Amino acid sequence: MALGVLNNLSAIYAENNLNNTNASLQTVLQQMSSGSRINSGADDAAGLSLVNGLEANSVALTQSGTNATEGVGLLQVADGALSQVTSLLDRAVTLATEASNGTLNSTQDGAANQEYQSILAEITNIGSTTTFNQEQVFGGTVVSIYTGDSSTEGSSVDDLNIHSLSSSGVGDTNGSMSYSNGQSNVFIDLSKAGVDATLGDAFVNATTTLDVSYMATGAGGAVTTEQAQISVGGATGYADTVAGMISAINNANLGLTATFSTAAQAGKQAVAAGVGTDTGIQLSGSGSGVGSGNTPGSLGSLALPLTGAGADGDVLSGTIAVTDSSGVTHTLNLGTVGQTDTIANLTNTINAAGYGITATYTPGGVGVAASVSFTSASSKTAIAPSNVEDTTDANTAATWTPAAAFYSIGVTNPAGATTIEDAATGQAVSSLLTADPNGQGGIATMSYSDSAGEDLSNTCLTDQANAQSALNLLNLAISDVAAQDGYIGAQINTLNSLSQVMRTQQENVVSAQNAIQATDYAAATSNMSKYEILSQTGIAALAQANQVQQEVTKLLQ
Repeated sequence: MALGVLNNLSAIYAENNLNNTNASLQTVLQQMSSGSRINSGADDAAGLSLVNGLEANSVALTQSGTNATEGVGLLQVADGALSQVTSLLDRAVTLATEASNGTLNSTQDGAANQEYQSILAEITNIGSTTTFNQEQVFGGTVVSIYTGDSSTEGSSVDDLNIHSLSSSGVGDTNGSMSYSNGQSNVFIDLSKAGVDATLGDAFVNATTTLDVSYMATGAGGAVTTEQAQISVGGATGYADTVAGMISAINNANLGLTATFSTAAQAGKQAVAAGVGTDTGIQLSGSGSGVGSGNTPGSLGSLALPLTGAGADGDVLSGTIAVTDSSGVTHTLNLGTVGQTDTIANLTNTINAAGYGITATYTPGGVGVAASVSFTSASSKTAIAPSNVEDTTDANTAATWTPAAAFYSIGVTNPAGATTIEDAATGQAVSSLLTADPNGQGGIATMSYSDSAGEDLSNTCLTDQANAQSALNLLNLAISDVAAQDGYIGAQINTLNSLSQVMRTQQENVVSAQNAIQATDYAAATSNMSKYEILSQTGIAALAQANQVQQEVTKLLQ
């Protein structure tokens, strides 16, 4: 290379390398001082995005654990209050048993009744004055305990329904737990103008009837939509209230689950346009598509345009992926002798394999395609054919027709019936077929519906007959309080379990975040030593490169 002074290329190379070394050294020093391997998007853009998402999950899970713990605190307050109510009822039983005996005179009956009425007043007082965080515990409203990881898919709501408590409603009856996965819902919005519906809201009419549509299996395994009328009030045995309607639907054995929820829990797309986003009845069932939930449905059919009799012996090629009822996928290689080489073997193989899928062959004719249809009773099953052809009939390609998506649940006001109207909110609806078009997007919800307990407000111990009547109701009230306390105890256990799950999940999320983000000090200290040495040698090299051009002046002497 010629000796010149116009450009000192060696110095430029040395300078660039020195700058790169110093930049790398600064990065390593930042990683070591911060403890984090990723301090900006420049360090690892994809990693930073993942870490930020995990951080959001972590803080949400931490708070979810706290939410569950706060719910447990609320329930424990209610549990303690009900323990006192049980003690009061036990004393009332003693008084009623004493007053039922004919040996007491009227003065003594009056004294027993005076204490008895004080007990009833104290039960009402407990119901109205027991509070948690300055809110009435036995207010008859639903308290939603939200837990989740900041995503809809990882979220759930436990709706705590602690029935109101007074001498006119002691304990609860007809309690029913229900669960919705938050997908494929029909939502009946019963709120209006900012007034939220509650479980205790009565309907305007003395008897209210809904037509509930649901999926059923007809002739040949065909899926049909059936209708059933659900009535509450009158002689139905269910109160003409929102809670009564939920219980009636859940007990109808239609494969549907009714819960009291918000529109957000049902899925924001499940709300009818212009109706609102408040509270109401959420219906979940077999959902969008087919073969879902507890009701059988079609998975689709494989059509082969064959033209003659005996087509079930035609040899097939291609593959079919079969997902069984346990969620495991199996691959059937068509054309493999001894396994599935003909249509007949295909149906026999699937039917005998225990996949939870039924295959049915329908012969073809002139101009009519033969076909194999598949049905299943499980939401986990699926059929996915690929490149299926009939090699006997000159490689005629098969046509796979998946089952059309549809909703298997709905609610309408039956023809000729009066409009359904929530008396408390004034919301009247006559057509309630509102479903989430995407079949997803809601929050999983656990809920509880019940009816009021025993009415003791009109009981007394003024004479032997009244005392005996009161005694019977007191025994029922004790049973109803036990039922309400049992629900509360079960929810305490549920929320404690949820809290533990949240803590475990949060630990695992933090572990994953740490693995991605934390500085590896063994590697960082090695890199720091390397870059410090390179920095020193780079400076020496740059000084040497600058010194070389000084040799030109010696040629000019």
